[in-house]
Amino acid sequence: MPSAEKTTVPPDDRPDVRPTRRDSVAAAGSELIGGPAGRWALRVRGGYPTPVRVVALTAIGMFALGMVQKMPCYDWAWFRGASSQYTHACYSDIPHLFVGRGFSDGLIPYFDRLPGDMEYLEYPVLTGLFMQIAAWLTPSGGPLQDQQQLYWMVNAGMLMVCAVIIAVCVSRTHARRPWDALLVALAPAFALNATINWDLLAVALTAAAMLMWSRSRPLAFGVLIGLATAAKLYALFLLGPLLVLCWRAGKWREYGLAVLGAAGSWLLANLYVMLAAPEGWRKFYTFNQERDIDFGSVWLIAVQRFDIAITAEEVNRYSLFLAVLACAGIAWLTLSAPRRPRFAQVAFLVVAAFILTNKVYSPQYVLWLIPLAVLARPRWRDFLIWQACEVAYYLGIWMYLAYTTSGNQRQGLPPEGYHFAIALHLLGTLYLCAVVVRDILRPERDVVRQDGADDPSGGVLDRADDVFVLGREGAYGTGHGDTEGPKVAWGTWPEGSGDPEGRTAPPSGS
Repeated sequence: MPSAEKTTVPPDDRPDVRPTRRDSVAAAGSELIGGPAGRWALRVRGGYPTPVRVVALTAIGMFALGMVQKMPCYDWAWFRGASSQYTHACYSDIPHLFVGRGFSDGLIPYFDRLPGDMEYLEYPVLTGLFMQIAAWLTPSGGPLQDQQQLYWMVNAGMLMVCAVIIAVCVSRTHARRPWDALLVALAPAFALNATINWDLLAVALTAAAMLMWSRSRPLAFGVLIGLATAAKLYALFLLGPLLVLCWRAGKWREYGLAVLGAAGSWLLANLYVMLAAPEGWRKFYTFNQERDIDFGSVWLIAVQRFDIAITAEEVNRYSLFLAVLACAGIAWLTLSAPRRPRFAQVAFLVVAAFILTNKVYSPQYVLWLIPLAVLARPRWRDFLIWQACEVAYYLGIWMYLAYTTSGNQRQGLPPEGYHFAIALHLLGTLYLCAVVVRDILRPERDVVRQDGADDPSGGVLDRADDVFVLGREGAYGTGHGDTEGPKVAWGTWPEGSGDPEGRTAPPSGS
């Protein structure tokens, strides 16, 4: 099998890449605060504000705006019938599950049986621990509504910490592109969905894991991925892309350490509950297996729009088949691409494939994709197109629920309109997947590699030689003589395409 050509890489002492000098949309947006930074930029003690500080403060500001958006519900709509919280688009699971999952009564998750249809808490163990810690921090006594409000506020404070961790980790993962993390901090779907549920815990652990892998610390990466999986199952999917990339690069030892760390930390997080309360521990897995077709999925359109009868068992098989088929295609792409894809690119495609084929798409699931999307395709135009579709879906699901809960008044969005919102979400995600696939097939159009990098989030994969490639034309530059545009050398700035400060225009088509 062919292998990538060895390249001598000079020390990387180039300055950070500034999106406002490389991205026309970022440059136009910067005009709101005076344009790209220049010699008159605000200085602080010791020089300019560091990117990480700016990103963290921006994340806090946007998270606070998301909390403000929930104020109509916080003040009254959560407690005044179902429809109001939907018409104001400020629904959150947090105050409702404080009562519905027994936290207001002091019940212990997984151990104490719940009254009603849901016998035990249906969340993974670390998420359940997060919810329980917030309940312990919530003052008891007083009216139940006050306790629900305080519980949401405590959770919001803890989730804000997670949001800052995510933004900071993304800022540090691509060492020369710290400003890309502003896409995470400013993402409207991030602010809108941050306090709907507890997904930010798993996303923060996953973002920290990506940072550890970029620093060539596979065991730490594995430990964090295992903990993230103990909070939300999607994090486990990152081990699949890593397997194929390490196969192509021959990094089996590092992959083994990652898997060992993931298995050990997941087992450590689950073992006590698994042994002491096995029925409660299994509820998360049995609930997701038995769950019927739900909001946001293409399967819901099939059932509601075309009257196709699909049982939960059937949709489990169909969605699994499509997800495996998509992952097989991604694996083939990874092993046969002209240049080994970047870790973030393949990870984004795999998680997106799961979301697109799954039988449910809760609006907060977009949080799983946002950090991966920023690392995979840090291009403001494409990211904002996708975010516009996700904001449309966010509004669509609440307006649809308002329609279904408003009785004869029928206020809100009818099923046809909701199906259009689902289609926008699916098309927006597919669009971002398409441009990532294009970057993999034509690496000269990858904006990260145009900056002279190989795989800054790849850790031991960065600038590594290939040992296994599918096809005789797998090595970059072999059999691709018809490809237009400049070839991006390994770890070098492409000749004639401009310097890292962007004073010369980047290659066309970026």
